[in-house]
Amino acid sequence: MLFHVRMDVAIPHDLEPDERARLVATEKERALALQRAGTWVHLWRIVGQYSNISVFDVGSPDELHEILWSLPLFPFMTVQVTPLARHPSALVAGP
Repeated sequence: MLFHVRMDVAIPHDLEPDERARLVATEKERALALQRAGTWVHLWRIVGQYSNISVFDVGSPDELHEILWSLPLFPFMTVQVTPLARHPSALVAGP
């Protein structure tokens, strides 16, 4: 199942710099691992914002929920999820 996910991140300004750096580094490691596994299919930055548009390929909505909740920056995110279906006029059949 494919899902379009928008993530807007708002890390508190008073978070200790070392904790912020640790969280951001851990988030990057997790994102890279999910991309290598083929779960996080696309990751696009939204210009001028601490936000991204992503496409996930997972087995179920519950699996996506668990992945999102496992992200180190999740407590500081606003997340919007949209399920996707193949369009009959699309040229490409893959994700």
